[in-house]
Amino acid sequence: MAGKTVTRADLSEAVYQQVGLSRAESAALVETVLAEICNCLSSGETVKLSSFGSFVVRSKGKRIGRNPKTGVEVEIEPRQVMVFKPSNVLKARINGGHVNGHDTDEDE
Repeated sequence: MAGKTVTRADLSEAVYQQVGLSRAESAALVETVLAEICNCLSSGETVKLSSFGSFVVRSKGKRIGRNPKTGVEVEIEPRQVMVFKPSNVLKARINGGHVNGHDTDEDE
């Protein structure tokens, strides 16, 4: 199930093609949006993008893990992880359906 990977350059090019900004302005816009998302997440905020999904930072507590090769127990320190929760609209679009009057064939 190997698909194409979308890069920052691809996003910038899409903005350039669809919005009409210069390539430099498109790249700067993409960088600004990504930086703002990163800043919000690093400060513990949830980032919710309507009809797309939410990026949430969760805290995971200390736990005991096990090396599957040796069976040796190891303590895993508490840490923060980022989780992406897709919206119902995105889930439906991926699966070729529609949600609440949103036709997944049209651009949103």
